[in-house]
Amino acid sequence: MADKFRVLFVCANNDVRSLMAEALLRHTDAEHFEAFSAGIAAGEVDPRTLESLDHIGIATTGLRSKAIDEFEGQQFDYVITLCDKSSGEAERMPASGEVMVWNFEDPVTSERHDPFRHALQEIHDRVNMFATVKTRH
Repeated sequence: MADKFRVLFVCANNDVRSLMAEALLRHTDAEHFEAFSAGIAAGEVDPRTLESLDHIGIATTGLRSKAIDEFEGQQFDYVITLCDKSSGEAERMPASGEVMVWNFEDPVTSERHDPFRHALQEIHDRVNMFATVKTRH
């Protein structure tokens, strides 16, 4: 197998959505992808993020909030932003072959019932679709 695709998921604080996406892509297809996540600024990982992932059997080992600056000078095949705030910070993103904009409601401020479970499901569906499309030969 050739080198894995390097994917960086970016959100405002790297506390919920981008961490979920990182963990889900690792779980979904570690054979083809290397997943990373960062925030415009590092934040505190929301414990509900880890609980949601644990609940569906996704490994959370090593997940921590990181600032985008940690990846300065690195090259990614895909940089995927998960919120409006990170989409507006394009000039701060590391070099990539393709930038994708996915926008998911922040479960921290959502008024939906069980917002973390909803966010996880929506991100899971999108990550699965992404992995399928990008590995189709």
